[in-house]
Amino acid sequence: MMKAGSVLFVAILITTSSAAHAAGTYEQRRACRSDAMKFCREYVPNVKKITACMERNIKRLSPACRAQFH
Repeated sequence: MMKAGSVLFVAILITTSSAAHAAGTYEQRRACRSDAMKFCREYVPNVKKITACMERNIKRLSPACRAQFH
């Protein structure tokens, strides 16, 4: 089982669908961290699945996080 700190660290990787930019920017990580844990926790640590989950939930994301996907 992953420790909570590890889960949070992995969750910050979800903010972009580009494999080359998987870690995202500081702004992207900050904007989407809580939404990632709220909507996509079950996909951690799979970055591609987390990103797909976030995209499926785009209308439910916070405005700050949603803006990172445009």
